[in-house]
Amino acid sequence: MSTFTRTRFSLVFAAAAAASLASPAWMRADTLPDAAPENAGQAFTREQVVAGLTRALVSHFNLEGDLQIELLRAWAVPARTALVWDLDVVEFPPVATSSMMLRTRILADGAPHAEVNIVIRAQLWRDAWATRQPVALGAGFDAAVLETRRVDLFRDREALPASVGDRSYIYARAVSAGRMLTWRDVARRPLVRKGDLIEVSATDGPLIVTMKALAMENGAQGDTITVRNPESRKNFSALVIDESRVQVRF
Repeated sequence: MSTFTRTRFSLVFAAAAAASLASPAWMRADTLPDAAPENAGQAFTREQVVAGLTRALVSHFNLEGDLQIELLRAWAVPARTALVWDLDVVEFPPVATSSMMLRTRILADGAPHAEVNIVIRAQLWRDAWATRQPVALGAGFDAAVLETRRVDLFRDREALPASVGDRSYIYARAVSAGRMLTWRDVARRPLVRKGDLIEVSATDGPLIVTMKALAMENGAQGDTITVRNPESRKNFSALVIDESRVQVRF
């Protein structure tokens, strides 16, 4: 090889090496990262389904307490991914119970993906009243002689929640110590009693007329009861508003 040829080859090699060194690593093809996916979505997990169903049930049935649910069938995770998954319950049962089937619609990035029937087991945990000592028939409601217990209201549906109960309640029957109170154990304290002569106020706009009438049944505040005009002997309905007082609106 001639001196000219060797010199020319050396210059070409040196130029190529210099260009390689001068180029940043991120510009070289062998070091370029893989292109980011256009839709870096996520799978629709069992946990997301449970959370969505819980929110829907609490809102639809206006449930108070700690609602806990579990899916009774294995969740088949959709094969696709999405940036945003939504779950709409399109059909609820008539009432919330410990076992429910819900018809749902699943949306992926706002587009319908599938309709699925989901069977769940549910528990609704709340504090409820229980007696620490015996209570007598007709006694006024007093939280001081009670205690609270955590119960599943889907299982113990008659349990009296601890959020219920004030001096407007009385015991409708005697209850022994250590028993869970139920709705049947209490009643609203009657402000009007059957056979009492009570005051009736009749309201017609700004005009108020009062009269006496005979109560034909017991009534607590807010109850509508039947009363009788003692002169005409005619019965009519009136709203209990206070002790021995009812109101009629025209």
